[in-house]
Amino acid sequence: MTKNQVFEILKQAGGVRAARIIVDNLNSISVFRLYWVVRQLRRGVPVAKIINQRWFFGLKFYTNKYTLDPRPDTETLVSAVISDYVKNCELRILDLGTGTGCIIASLVKNIYGASGVGIDKSWRAIKVARKNVRDLGLGQDVKIIRADFSKLNKNLGLFDVIVSNPPYIARGDRRVDCGAMYDPDIALYADDNGLSAYRVIAKNAGAWLRNGGKIYLEIGQGQTKNVKDIFSDMGWRFLRTECDLAGIERVLVFAKGGDR
Repeated sequence: MTKNQVFEILKQAGGVRAARIIVDNLNSISVFRLYWVVRQLRRGVPVAKIINQRWFFGLKFYTNKYTLDPRPDTETLVSAVISDYVKNCELRILDLGTGTGCIIASLVKNIYGASGVGIDKSWRAIKVARKNVRDLGLGQDVKIIRADFSKLNKNLGLFDVIVSNPPYIARGDRRVDCGAMYDPDIALYADDNGLSAYRVIAKNAGAWLRNGGKIYLEIGQGQTKNVKDIFSDMGWRFLRTECDLAGIERVLVFAKGGDR
């Protein structure tokens, strides 16, 4: 079967864009494999979950059913950190709930002299993140550790920057796209109307951050005030908001310590 024939079959099942991505990323495909891919497309499975890869911030990441697919919205988080540390520096970064490792890996790749640690409580996600760190040649600069940020682990040490894209979707939120059905619930949904992870981070993150350090958080649409209140109540100083390409407030930045 030629590539053009495969493309036409995939186009009928999932559209031109999906067909092009799949054909470009599969060197060869058997009839059995093609049948399986068509079934996945018709079920609404995201292309990234079919080919097990997703591009993020110009880098290719392995992903699977145990990890949240990297999304363009999260590039706003990475850009916010890079804009603050554009000069070469020995920055130490902690990524809470690292998933695929896309955030910590992208930061260390783009900030000269930076190093970091990514933690996640899912051992399956840890395997994915370690693979991505290894494939990107960051094994000396990024460590991936199985840990739960809801527990105060003092062995992590101190960091200049903390980043996190925690689960922030309220259970039952109808705005969730169908592709999220194939992401792990643990990476998407949080109790307390989507705010429980922020409460935990606000309570614990100060123990891992040097005085004057910053924390960068991805948030869901409409959560700005609630998350700001949570962190202000815990003694954090609000610095700024960053919007994604759609103009939605997507990232909040806070500092530890008093005014500078």
